[in-house]
Amino acid sequence: MKNLQIFLAITLLFFSITSIQAQEIKPGEIKQVMKKVADWQIKHYNEIYSREKPHHQLDWTNGALYVGMVKWAEMAGDDSYYEWMKKIGQDNSWMLHLRKYHADDHTVGQMYIELYRKYGDEKMIEPTKQQFEFIMYHPSKSVLNFGTPYHHDRWNWCDALFMSPPVWAKLYKLTGEQKYLDFMMEEYKVTTDFLFDKKENLYYRDETFMGKLDHGTKIFWSRGNGWVFAGLANILTELNPQSKEYKYFLKIYKKMAQKLLEIQTPEGYWAMSLLGQEFYPTPETSGSSFFISGLAWGINNGILDKDTYLPAVVKGWNAMVSYVTEDGMLGYVQPIGAAPGNARPDKTEVYGTGAFLSAGSEVYKLFGGK
Repeated sequence: MKNLQIFLAITLLFFSITSIQAQEIKPGEIKQVMKKVADWQIKHYNEIYSREKPHHQLDWTNGALYVGMVKWAEMAGDDSYYEWMKKIGQDNSWMLHLRKYHADDHTVGQMYIELYRKYGDEKMIEPTKQQFEFIMYHPSKSVLNFGTPYHHDRWNWCDALFMSPPVWAKLYKLTGEQKYLDFMMEEYKVTTDFLFDKKENLYYRDETFMGKLDHGTKIFWSRGNGWVFAGLANILTELNPQSKEYKYFLKIYKKMAQKLLEIQTPEGYWAMSLLGQEFYPTPETSGSSFFISGLAWGINNGILDKDTYLPAVVKGWNAMVSYVTEDGMLGYVQPIGAAPGNARPDKTEVYGTGAFLSAGSEVYKLFGGK
């Protein structure tokens, strides 16, 4: 009997090792599909998606695209992607979008800073620095409750935590000036205290979803939490791992990572309503791609246990790749919205592409890509 138990244990170990080996993904294949998706998106950049006309070049939708595109450009070995983004900055005089305080209109600043890191041209970041200086010295006095005056001048919806805070963190790292980090920390904590559900370790999209149920489940929007999770990785990248600020964000990141592991669907994606898989069976690739990006980043940086989290990343990445069409369009991207909804295999959005490229860049590193 004892010998049988030993034999079964060895057999189980063998199959476990074989299963992990079978999960290996070739870096060349990752790069190939990323190029296909990036090229398709650039070719179709000015088309109509969720709205009645193409997105403005500085709109948050494109800002999220650029976050992923700049990660792709870094690994592509082809400066044409950098040149494409640089032209966008030049055509818009390196300005942020229209609304001074609104986090969505800060998103493009992430691209500007990365281009500055490559080219070292001060004019790429000067307008962003000037606008953020103004915000620091003229902080909004609005409250976070929805419907109050100028409520979007503060980060009172969870998507905002992807849009603006990484810009503040990048400026801190770039300049070494503590004031950028201090302002970001204060605002981030206010938003987290307001929107983070400590029991579920997920963020409400905004105040209007608190206390509401959908088929008996709390409503945690996949893409909104995807924005937060990917944003956390982007912020942590800019901070000193020994700092108290890093430890604050790391604590949130780890709580979310554990929750995401528990609620991933068997197919590999995350449901549009994260706790309502059975009611939202349609894949959604923008939120899921940002989750994969954040989880792979955690493994790559020694924060998440590889044996525990690798299967979720592999399953998720393979699912995302399966939703890429033959010509390179990423399907099943939920249109612009603020809540769980619908996604279709023939519908995409620029921010979905940005999320996919962000995920691919981390999965590429995870499997040995240089």
